[in-house]
Amino acid sequence: MTRHQTSPVKPCTVLRPTNTVRHTRGTGYVTVSQLLWPSSNSVQDGAERMAFAEPVDEGASASPGRPGRRDNEQSLAPLLAVCAGYFMVILDVTVVSVAAPVIGREMSASVTGIQWITDGYTLVFAGFLLLGGAMGDRWGNRRIFCTGVAVFTLSSAACALAPNAPFLTTARLVEGLGAALIVPGSLALLRQAYHAPAARSRAFGLWGSMAGIAASAGPLLGGLLVSTVGWRWVFLINLPVGVVCLVLTLRHVENSPRLVSRAIDWPAQCAVVTAVAFLTAALNEAGRRGWTAPAVLAAAGLSVLAAAAFVVRERLARSPAVPLDLLCSRALGGGAAIGLLFNFGFYAMVFTASLYFQHQRGFSALETGVALLPAVAMTMFASVVSARLARRTGDRPLVITGMLVASAGLASWTAAGAEPAYALLILPMMAAGFGTSFALTGTTSTVMGAAPADYSGTASAFFNTARQVGSATGVALGGTLLATATTYGRGIRVSMAIGALAYLTAAGLAWRCVPPKSEHAVPGP
Repeated sequence: MTRHQTSPVKPCTVLRPTNTVRHTRGTGYVTVSQLLWPSSNSVQDGAERMAFAEPVDEGASASPGRPGRRDNEQSLAPLLAVCAGYFMVILDVTVVSVAAPVIGREMSASVTGIQWITDGYTLVFAGFLLLGGAMGDRWGNRRIFCTGVAVFTLSSAACALAPNAPFLTTARLVEGLGAALIVPGSLALLRQAYHAPAARSRAFGLWGSMAGIAASAGPLLGGLLVSTVGWRWVFLINLPVGVVCLVLTLRHVENSPRLVSRAIDWPAQCAVVTAVAFLTAALNEAGRRGWTAPAVLAAAGLSVLAAAAFVVRERLARSPAVPLDLLCSRALGGGAAIGLLFNFGFYAMVFTASLYFQHQRGFSALETGVALLPAVAMTMFASVVSARLARRTGDRPLVITGMLVASAGLASWTAAGAEPAYALLILPMMAAGFGTSFALTGTTSTVMGAAPADYSGTASAFFNTARQVGSATGVALGGTLLATATTYGRGIRVSMAIGALAYLTAAGLAWRCVPPKSEHAVPGP
C-alpha cells in the first residue's frame, strides 16, 4: 500500500499501541499516511498520552455562518456560553437559601418542605452527574449540554410560577436534573473548543472561578432580589441567562463527537445515583438529627453499599461507566480527591461564615453577601494568574501553592480569636478564595488530561461529583459544628481548622498525583 492510499477506519476503533491518532475533521476517515507517517497537521502539539482513538465528528468542520476550529481558538464565545450555563447551576445552589424562609412563609410550608426546596435540587444534581457525563459521551456533549440548559431554564420558569410548595419542590427536582446535564458537558466543550495549552488552561481557570463567584455571590444576589422585587425573581433571573447560553452555544460551539456504539451502563449509573443520594441525605440530616442518629447511620451505610456495588459492577461490565484503570489512575483519582478536599474547605468556609455573620454579628442577607466579597474577588483574579503561569510552571506547583495559601488563610482565621474584628477576617477570606481558584485550574487540567477524548464527559462528571460531595460534606460538618458548639465563635474556629487541614491534605495529594511540568501534556480534544 502506498503512502497516499486511504482506508476508512471506524470511529470507535481502539488503538492498542500507545500512539494516539487524530481523525481528519469532517471526512470520517483517517489516512494510512497519517497512521504511518503522522505530520504536524495530524498530530497536535503535546500529543495525547492515551490508548484511545477519538471518534469522528461529522459536524466539526467549519461551515458557513459558524466559526471553525482555528477561529474558536481566539473566540471568547464558547467560553462565555459554557460559563453562563455553569454560573446558573452553581448560583442556584446558594441563592435559594436566602429566599427559602420567605418562600416558606408565603406558601405555608413546613420546615421539612423548605428543606426539600433547597436540598432536593442538590440531591438530584449530585446524583445524576455521572449519568449526564455518560449521555454526553454517547450522544454528543453539545447536544446534552443544550438539552440541560433548556430543561434548567424551563424548570426555573416553573419554579417562578409555582402556586404551592409541592409544585415548587417538583420543579426544583427537575431543575437539578437539568443542572446534572449541563455541568459534565461544560468541561468537555471547553476541551473541545480550545486546543492550545495556554488557551485551555485559561478557559479551565475562568470556568472554575465561576463556581466561587456564583457560590459567594448567591447570598448577596438572593438578598437583593428578595428585598426588592420578590423571591420569584430568584428563579426568573435564570431565563435570560439560559436563552443567551443556548444561543451562544448553538451559534459558536462546534458539534461534539458521538459514541452511539457504547452503551450506557445502567446498573452502574443506578448505583452511583443511589450512593450519592443516600450520602447527600445522610449529610443533610446529620445537622438536624446528629451524626449518630439511626437514620443518618443507615443512610451512610446504604451509600457505602451502593458505592461497593458500583465498583463490583465496573469490574464485571463489558462497557463500564468509568474504566477501573482510569478510575484508579493517580491523575484522575487523585485529582478528584483534591477537588473534593478543596470544595470541602471552601464551601464550609462560605457556609459557616454566612451563618456567623448573620446570627452572631447581626448582618442582613445583603450585608453578609457584601462581607463575603473578599473571597469572591480573589477567585477571578487567581484564575487569570494561574492560567498564565500554568504554561511555564506546569500544574503541580500551582495546585500545591494554592492549597498551602488557602490552608494558611483558614488557619489564620482560627488563630484570630473568638471574636475577631471583621478587618482581621478579610485576609483569611481572600487567601481561601485565591488559593482554591489558583489550584482549581491545574486540578481540572490534570483530571481532563488523564481521560481519553471519548471519556471526557464522564471524567468531567466524576470530577464534579467528587467536588459536589466535598461541598455537601463541608456544609453539613460546618453546620453541625456551629449547632453543637458552646458558642458560634468556637464552632467556626473548629470548622476553619478542619478546613485548613483539608487544604493541607490536598497539597500533599497534589505532590503525589499531579504530574510535574516535564510529564505534563494537555491532551487534544
